[in-house]
Amino acid sequence: MENSKQLLKKLHRATGEAIEQFSMLENGDKVMVCLSGGKDSYTLLDMLLHFQKVAPISFEIVAVNLDQKQPGFPEEVLPAYLSEIGVPFKIIEKNTYKVVMDKTPLGKTTCSLCSRLRRGTLYEAARDLGCNKLALGHHRNDIIETFLLNFFFAGKIETMPPKFINDAGDLMVLRPLAFCKEEDIEKYAAQQQFPIIPCNLCGSQENLQRKKVKEMISTWEAEFPDRNSIMMRALQNVYPSHLLDKNLYNFEELKSSAIANMP
Repeated sequence: MENSKQLLKKLHRATGEAIEQFSMLENGDKVMVCLSGGKDSYTLLDMLLHFQKVAPISFEIVAVNLDQKQPGFPEEVLPAYLSEIGVPFKIIEKNTYKVVMDKTPLGKTTCSLCSRLRRGTLYEAARDLGCNKLALGHHRNDIIETFLLNFFFAGKIETMPPKFINDAGDLMVLRPLAFCKEEDIEKYAAQQQFPIIPCNLCGSQENLQRKKVKEMISTWEAEFPDRNSIMMRALQNVYPSHLLDKNLYNFEELKSSAIANMP
């Protein structure tokens, strides 16, 4: 069985690889870490605090939580935790829960609207705090699941990039856990005894397409081990000319040097 030191080393290695490979951090950065109270965001904060200590550059971290006013949300948990570990933080109170519940038709999922409202609020907070970068807790499984969701249900080849610029062009969004396995994050969160706060919106919906895709991947992984690693490798090994998107590859001007031999 994997001990805590081995697990921590594995997560440090995977996070460090993502940070280095995608050039995520620079000297003088001020990074806003989006902390939801879930296992992923706690682990994200832990990883960035580690690299803040050992990296050869200097960067600031500020943790931000959006209190969406979900019923029963334990608003004292995150301030107490962040104060205890000495991390600067800001809690934003905004009743997006009511907006989502009022606007979402009965039987429909809340994820899309909730995500848009949350993203806009967090971007605004990053600007107010003087942050140039914003870090999210999405991991390897999230990236693979999103790719398959888009492939099967949205008719496009797209996933969560480890690093991108927002539409306004003034914020860099990072996913430092891009190479971390969800199972490792789950084990680490349990070992660290993070004060997990459950989500009463997306976490309470049982028929989400993402859950179906997660189950499908789990079945594949059991039957054909290491599928997740291979799929993640595929996302980094793309040949536009071997796909069908004429916006990526100019098929019209593709010519052969051979000359037709007319009879």
